[in-house]
This record gives sequence, C-alpha cells and structure tokens, in this order.
Amino acid sequence: MSYLKTTHDVYKAVALKPDVGLCCTTNPVWELPGLKIPKIMQEMNYGCGSTVHARDLVNNPKVLYVGVGGGMELLQFSYFSRQKNGVIGVDVVEEMLEASKRNFVQAEIDNPWFESDFIRLEKGDALDLPVEDNTIDVAAQNCLFNIFKAEDLKKAISEMYRVLKPHGRLVMSDPTCEQPMNDTLREDARLRALCLSGSLPIDTYVKMLTEAGFGTIEIRARKPYRILDPMHYPTEEIIYIESIEVAAIKDPMPKDGPCVFSGKTAIYFGLEDHFNDGKGHVLLQNQPLAICDKTARALANLKRNDIFISDSTYHYDGGGCC
Repeated sequence: MSYLKTTHDVYKAVALKPDVGLCCTTNPVWELPGLKIPKIMQEMNYGCGSTVHARDLVNNPKVLYVGVGGGMELLQFSYFSRQKNGVIGVDVVEEMLEASKRNFVQAEIDNPWFESDFIRLEKGDALDLPVEDNTIDVAAQNCLFNIFKAEDLKKAISEMYRVLKPHGRLVMSDPTCEQPMNDTLREDARLRALCLSGSLPIDTYVKMLTEAGFGTIEIRARKPYRILDPMHYPTEEIIYIESIEVAAIKDPMPKDGPCVFSGKTAIYFGLEDHFNDGKGHVLLQNQPLAICDKTARALANLKRNDIFISDSTYHYDGGGCC
C-alpha cells in the first residue's frame, strides 16, 4: 500500500533527523515528581495530545504503545509501571526504534529510578501486532490511527481490541475534522502521513471503536490543532482540524448499545432531595452528574421541566453514570 510506504519514509527521515515542527502537540510536556523528559524526546514528540493519564495506570499495568516516536510517552508510562518489560513499544520503522533506544540511555542518566529494560521495543505493524491475546491492561497510540484508510483503520482497532484484557482500555489522541475534505486531500499520501488529511469526524471515529466491540467510550478532550488553507493546501475553503483524546474500554457491549461519554451533564433542580429514574440513575438536587449520551437521551425523553441536560463539552474526566 503506497500511502503506508510514504508514512514509513516520513518517519524514517524524522527518526534520523528530528523535526520539531512535524506535529504540534496540543499538550504541554508535563513532568511528574522525579520524572525528567530528555530534550531529544521532547523534540521527537510526534503526537497531537497525550495518552498518559494517571487514572488509567494503577496497579502496575502492562502497557502497549504503538508508534514509539522518540520514546517520551514510553518513558512516562514506565514511570507508573516500573517493572521489567512492563511497557511494550511497537513500531514498523527500524530507525525510530533505534532512536528511542538511544534516547532511553539519556533517560537513565536523567532519571535514577528508570531502567531501559522497563521497556521492550518490538518491530511490528499496527495491523498485525506481535502481542498475545488478552495480555495488555492499557494500549495507546498518539496521532497514528488517523493515517490509516478505512479498512486498515478497522484492522488496527481490532488488533488493539484483541490484545487488551477484559475491561482494558485503548487510549488515543488523534486529529479529527467535522468538515468534508476533497479527494485530492484524502488521497495525498504525504498529507495523510503528516496527520492532516486522514482526520475523521468524531462520530465516525467513535462508531469504528464501538463496531470493534468496545462497550464504553470516553471523549476526554477536544482541542484546536491545525488549519488547512487555500494558500498552502489543495482546498478552496479553510478546513479546521481539532485533536481529541479518547479512551475506548473493553467492557461488554450493553444490550441497548454502547455508553459514549461526550461530556454531557444532568442537573436535577426539583422540589425533592433527589430524582431516581428507576434505571440506576440517581440525581441529587442541584448536583451535576456526568452522564453518557444514551442516558442523556433517556432523561430528555422524560420531558421533565426540573432536569437540565447540558450539551456535549467533549471533555469527560470520569465519575459518570450510565
């Protein structure tokens, strides 16, 4: 597939010579107590957000990270795991694996707690992961899946689902775009490799995750990312691209469909001290409760005048009710 070869060549080049401007991450590089990120890793941070969240990383999880970049998120994951081979990094580009390996030598110097054998690097393809079934607690990818065309994306998601343990989670950061893109943009292999023209609408992205079997989806952040403009790209209009951070959890699929948390909140403000819908949802008076989109629809259908339901904020931080 020619577009995947172009992607390979782009990331081989930036492994050999770091390109600070390749991806403009929408997150600051955060450093936890005792964690120092080497400068070279920051320069090779080819992502559009972060996939490292403390609440995902309890009890020494086994972590898989696909598309290693300069190793920054691998180092951050190992901060929580701290066990030999506790983090697996997979990449199809040999030069990127070698660059990460060199960067871990510097990380050992900068971080007394860190040992390179906390991380196992494997050459492998996101479409055929060199990992056994049901062995991973947290799988992650940053600014990789948007590169794939539909059938390959479906395969990459199904591979992540395969390797996760029950209730394991796939944590992702990817560009998204709600506007239609013309065929010239979509078929430009280099723009796709640069994480631009493969951007999908959020609903499409979520649908592909739920079709793979993930029963719970959390949209954790949505941020401005890039502009495609007629002066620099083959488009007649300005196209606005955002990045989103999403967790897809390998929960059983509910009979009434997936639970998708897009940042909706319900607030009951009636005369009683609480409202109970009889289906497991208890709203305390004037206390906001994060709810999934499915529950939001069910509450709205009650047509009560004492329950407020917010629009999606596309920022969900846990604690919700489904």
